Amino acid sequence: IAEGCDKHCTYCIIPKLRGNYRSVPMERLVKEAEDLAKQGVKELILVAQETTVYGQDLYGEKSLPRLLRELCKIQGIWWIRLLYCYPEEVDEELIRVMKEEQKICHYIDLPIQHASDEILKRMGRRTSRAELVEIIGKLREAIPDIAIRTTLITGFPGETKEQHKELLEFINDMEFDRLGVFTYSPEEGTPAAAMEHQIDEEVKLDRQAELMELQQDISAELGERRIGQELLVMIEGKVADEDAYVGRSQADAPGVDGYVFVNTPETLVSGDFVRVKITGAVEYDLIGEISQ
Repeated sequence: IAEGCDKHCTYCIIPKLRGNYRSVPMERLVKEAEDLAKQGVKELILVAQETTVYGQDLYGEKSLPRLLRELCKIQGIWWIRLLYCYPEEVDEELIRVMKEEQKICHYIDLPIQHASDEILKRMGRRTSRAELVEIIGKLREAIPDIAIRTTLITGFPGETKEQHKELLEFINDMEFDRLGVFTYSPEEGTPAAAMEHQIDEEVKLDRQAELMELQQDISAELGERRIGQELLVMIEGKVADEDAYVGRSQADAPGVDGYVFVNTPETLVSGDFVRVKITGAVEYDLIGEISQ
């Protein structure tokens, strides 16, 4: 829905490559979404390098909530999903629209990158650990079943063992539904690439593995809590040689999150929506059957 970014995080080359923020006009986005709906598309995914400040350049104010309300009016669209929302830009109006509009998935991709105030400052990020806790708390208070995805960078220049431990503790406390971890990679021409105390690749990989091992345990626990619940699932395909289908719930973005495997002798096709009772969980995926 937009190109470019003007946040200037110290590790990122995007502002130099793509310049300042440029939103796509709302009428063009709505027309594109209407055309997609006519072709049978049922899920829209809104993404930009900085999704949450959409429209500020064109309309003088952040206009993502207004865009969402317009997209929710389109017949045939079932789900609208938000990816890459900067934490500091998630305000009360956006949360209210997500809560009120039934087509908006109770899901948000909220990249935080780290939880140590010192590392966040050196990254050029605009949130502190306390502010991240506050934002996540507001989302969960307003939308109790919201699935929050985040991404982290481990091995940023100068990251100490203590700061890595601080990040582990934060992840353990927050229990993110979805989480990805990238090892820091220096981009030529960025401030971070010229910083002292670059971390050895082996240390980066060890820290990444430790973070993902913790997240795997968290994901397994969250999956166990889902057993017995009923979820709306969009079917994506059939499991070969089995009476089972693979699908996604509102908590699963395509290509990056898990799946819901649905055991049923019924004939389903891609794009069908079915209510599924969860009967089991394995790491990042759920298992269920059609609700009776």
